[in-house]
Amino acid sequence: MTALSSPPSRFKLPSFDPRQVPVLGVDSHLPPVLAAAQTPQALRQRFAQPPQHWQPEVVREHSFSDRPQAAAAVLVPIVLREQPMVLLTERSMQLSSHSGQVAFPGGRADPDDESMAATALREAQEEIGLDPRWVEVLGTLPNYITGSSYVVAPVVALVQPQCTLQPNPHEVADIFEVPLAFLLDPANHRRHAFEWQGVRREWFSMPYQSGDKNHYIWGATAGMLRNFYRFLQA
Repeated sequence: MTALSSPPSRFKLPSFDPRQVPVLGVDSHLPPVLAAAQTPQALRQRFAQPPQHWQPEVVREHSFSDRPQAAAAVLVPIVLREQPMVLLTERSMQLSSHSGQVAFPGGRADPDDESMAATALREAQEEIGLDPRWVEVLGTLPNYITGSSYVVAPVVALVQPQCTLQPNPHEVADIFEVPLAFLLDPANHRRHAFEWQGVRREWFSMPYQSGDKNHYIWGATAGMLRNFYRFLQA
């Protein structure tokens, strides 16, 4: 597994709990993506004929790494249940970076990978045991550049619900699903900002309550989901 880790750098992020950073605003004034646009056929059609003039809202985070950029990919898996669900992971606390955070399965590209989609599929199989035969790749959203200098390709795919998953315990602490409709409703998109050493860092969060557990979706994962919203709403 080639995880998205941050090697030593002369730039260091402060240690902070993103849950404690105040909410600057909630985008409840923006319309949600209609249910008719979230069906498998509608999603296939949107990627087959994408809107010409749409723009991703979140493209690059403020850099905190001085290393060269590296290519990576994540899988944005939409599980085809009666209500479409997005599959996400909670990173293991054993990991040296971003431990405990919500993320898509994914990682750095290998030289042998034929495409970014191949990278995303390989990483998803290594991390959560998702067999590619259950996956239908729809397309790729624009690259998202993280603060740790990864150029991430978000590969959107449909996943058959009968697939069997087996998380790698060294990398994944939990696998869970969030309704696609929840993530595509800006009323659930919160804006935050944190200033440190004269640099203002801004991000979205999309906290999702499931039973007694709150899954705090934020940072790069939330940014890519926000771009997915813009893509479908354009």
